[in-house]
Amino acid sequence: MNKVRYVYGLSSALLVGGAAASLITGTPLGAQVAQNDGAVMDRVVPVAGAPASFADLTEQLAPAVVNIATRQRVEVQNNPFAGTPFAELFNRRQGGGEAQPQTREAQSLGSGFIISADGYVVTNNHVISPPDTRAKLESITVTLPDGTEYEADLVGADAASDLAVLKIRSNTTFPFVKFGDSSAARVGDWVVAIGNPFGLGGTVTSGIISAVYRNTGQGGAYDRYLQTDASINRGNSGGPLFDMRGNVIGINNAIFSPSGGSVGIGFAIPAEIAAPIVEQLRAGREIERGYLGVGLAPINEDIAASLGIEKRRGEFVQTVQDDSPAGRAGVKPGDIITKVNGKDVTADQTVSYLVANLEPGAQVPVELLRGGKKLALTVTLGKRPTEAELQQQTQTFDPDSEEPMAPGTSDGTIEEKLGMQVMPMSAAIARSLGIPADTKGVVIGAVDPNSDAARKGLRRGDIILSANYQEVASVEALLAQVNAAVTEKREAILLRIQRRTQPPAFIPIRLR
Repeated sequence: MNKVRYVYGLSSALLVGGAAASLITGTPLGAQVAQNDGAVMDRVVPVAGAPASFADLTEQLAPAVVNIATRQRVEVQNNPFAGTPFAELFNRRQGGGEAQPQTREAQSLGSGFIISADGYVVTNNHVISPPDTRAKLESITVTLPDGTEYEADLVGADAASDLAVLKIRSNTTFPFVKFGDSSAARVGDWVVAIGNPFGLGGTVTSGIISAVYRNTGQGGAYDRYLQTDASINRGNSGGPLFDMRGNVIGINNAIFSPSGGSVGIGFAIPAEIAAPIVEQLRAGREIERGYLGVGLAPINEDIAASLGIEKRRGEFVQTVQDDSPAGRAGVKPGDIITKVNGKDVTADQTVSYLVANLEPGAQVPVELLRGGKKLALTVTLGKRPTEAELQQQTQTFDPDSEEPMAPGTSDGTIEEKLGMQVMPMSAAIARSLGIPADTKGVVIGAVDPNSDAARKGLRRGDIILSANYQEVASVEALLAQVNAAVTEKREAILLRIQRRTQPPAFIPIRLR
């Protein structure tokens, strides 16, 4: 069982691990009725108040809940010294050739539920997306309650909302369930979770809605969950959270836990968020979201006290991305965004959530406080980058850290010939180095201590401005100059190096 993302204390843990399943029915496809159809549920739903039993409800709904298993292929380095100065020595002792990577198989388990008679399945993205970036997804297997297995194809996935849609490879008619209206959920309402925790098989737990629209503080456009005390554990990920009428009002997604097991604080993606995204994924459409380009912080008690404003209203702008929609509209660090598109910004309705649910290109009124005064701006939203791109934007570059040479982080020829790894210049790196954001060049990320570059004093954070008098504004440009030097059979290349607080200098580096 593959543990995907596990969090202790006050951080969320994705619940990959197990699942439940679904039955085949013999009814013709055209005559299919959802397992939670209103007319059917009228006969099985308990009277108002505490239910005498969840048995009838479970019997009706469980056939549409499935187990999802994936098989992945992971590339593993066969050289234990890969990325260190001893890698080449190891290769020579192994016969002179470079040690070839090997592959191993990895697996993950999770839950899901069928949403149509022809076999479309909803689950979490993290159930089917390999957590290891080196891994390649090879197959998805959906298992029904009676043990029948089907191969499935990935129709679409969305990392931002952690949702994915699969299609079972079969013409069989399947039982299915429908989304309900999570906006009608109230604190104290009964709910039932069905899934496969810890790989035990179909498991049913019950509880109540503990909170609606809970913000966990993890950030992102969809940090907005239904909270429940129904037991949710690893393996429940992607499984449904049902209300007492059998409607799917949430998709089980994460927990708070100091131990890894359920402590009565589980989170589900609300149906009102999930359903529209699922429909777009099912139709094969790309999910496009609005984007401001700001770094935000909640208005906590200290910020509110320092500015003399009401807490829990608005969000504090910490940073504004260069050339972002917010920057072009005039938003500045230190502003407090109080409204987006006429809607108040609160802890339960964040700027990220409001903006992500608007179309790129939309002109959106934004109200903010600056210096105690109200200000109204109109922002033309951009297209939200991918989660990987957003993560890259927020990464900081520490030029003083002693980063070792890591395998596969830049072009192999540059590593081989110059004994260093380089990366493109970015606005974030420029800020970290304290240089103008428009500086052109490539940044040294790591230097092999056995290279001539190390002997000449080059180190992490140095900027290569030119090679053999040719500007190198990209890694590709530097590679072109290295290849030219090799073709001309030169033994060295002349680099112009910029170091913080020092003027640029020409330094010849011998090629290896």
